[in-house]
Amino acid sequence: MDLFSQNLFEPQLKDNRPLAVRMRPRTLKEYKGQDEILGQGKFLRRMIEADNIPSIILYGPPGTGKTTLAHIIAQTTGSHFEKLNAVAAGTADIRKVVESAKERLRTQQCRTILFVDEIHRFNKGQQDVLLPYVENGTVILIGATTENPYFEVNSPLLSRMRVIRLKSLNEQEIIEILQEALTDKERGLGQQAISCSIDNLRKITTIAGGDARTAINILEQAAAMLNTDQPLEITPEIIETVAGEKLQAYDKKGDNHYDVVSAFIKSMRGSSPDAALHYLARMLAAGEDVKFIARRLVICASEDIGNADPQALVVAMAAAQAVQFIGMPESRIILAQAVTYLACAPKSNAAYLAIDKALTDVRQLDYGSIPAHLRDAHYPGAQKFDNGKGYLYPHDYQDGFVDQQYLPDKLKDRTYYQPKGHGLEADIVSRMQQLAHKKNMNK
Repeated sequence: MDLFSQNLFEPQLKDNRPLAVRMRPRTLKEYKGQDEILGQGKFLRRMIEADNIPSIILYGPPGTGKTTLAHIIAQTTGSHFEKLNAVAAGTADIRKVVESAKERLRTQQCRTILFVDEIHRFNKGQQDVLLPYVENGTVILIGATTENPYFEVNSPLLSRMRVIRLKSLNEQEIIEILQEALTDKERGLGQQAISCSIDNLRKITTIAGGDARTAINILEQAAAMLNTDQPLEITPEIIETVAGEKLQAYDKKGDNHYDVVSAFIKSMRGSSPDAALHYLARMLAAGEDVKFIARRLVICASEDIGNADPQALVVAMAAAQAVQFIGMPESRIILAQAVTYLACAPKSNAAYLAIDKALTDVRQLDYGSIPAHLRDAHYPGAQKFDNGKGYLYPHDYQDGFVDQQYLPDKLKDRTYYQPKGHGLEADIVSRMQQLAHKKNMNK
């Protein structure tokens, strides 16, 4: 039995269903947004209209229309449609659907489309159960997820599906959805003659943060608060009472989390204090652990600034210690000070590149033995091995420098650290050039 057509569109349930469910688009024509994948001539639209859906994963933030697309497919496809929720379904449920699909294909030549909501919640074993049946076409799998499928879905299963990314709806698209919900007399609030200005619809849209379902829920709750003895108008005060502050689309373990952190680090690396503060604010507003943020600062101080400003590491470490001592909300000030310092500091990744290059040589090359004059000569009998023989003590020479070989013979001409010449590393460049000149004079 088609679960969607059985339950979701029965008229007798209309009055009891949430507004977001009642206003769910029933056709591609009613669907808002996602023109990149559902515009005329686009791949997914052609597949839906031709009733030739391949196995796909619908990936995107909440409220972008993933489940709605599944509803539309359920209404338009000639295939049998089954739905599982990965939170509640087990391996036995999957096998039951597969066995029915096999029988249906054998006796009726009818395909089965299996829609799995929150497919990222399936463990490896459950995904492995599905794999052979997706591969041989027993079922057409449509998975919906808010998590990056490249992290959450097994590679063998992922390789047999097409990932389709849905984006957050823009302001105009959500406003149009809200206007339809206000005026639709059959499924929406049209019979109540409720008014809501464009500015107030925009306010709801901003609070919802690109989530159409959340926006409709706010509208419905605001409408429920109206006093029927007065003009039915949704005001900013009502919206604020219902919704409070803007929702933060930020899951500490999700894709958005990694995107924000990535943008935060790249903004500091790119010397943009304003952008770095913006992403810092997003993390703080979403309740990110301040210790996690502080660790990113310490890494940035060495990876992206290094010896161009050695004080950056001191500032970052002081901030990391201070936030643990102070806690929120005051830690926001400490983090802001450190973030702006790191963002404005001169940049060099020379130390980062140097250690990775040295590690590559150590792991991949035959680097030979340590030169005899550098070996430990402090234990009894060391001189019998010529340990320390010929070592020149730098402090005995002018400027504390004497030319001698330090790298093993097989790597003696290797150069790892190449200072960039920015900030204090300019002094390092000058110093190294002077030492190189001395070496050449002694040859």
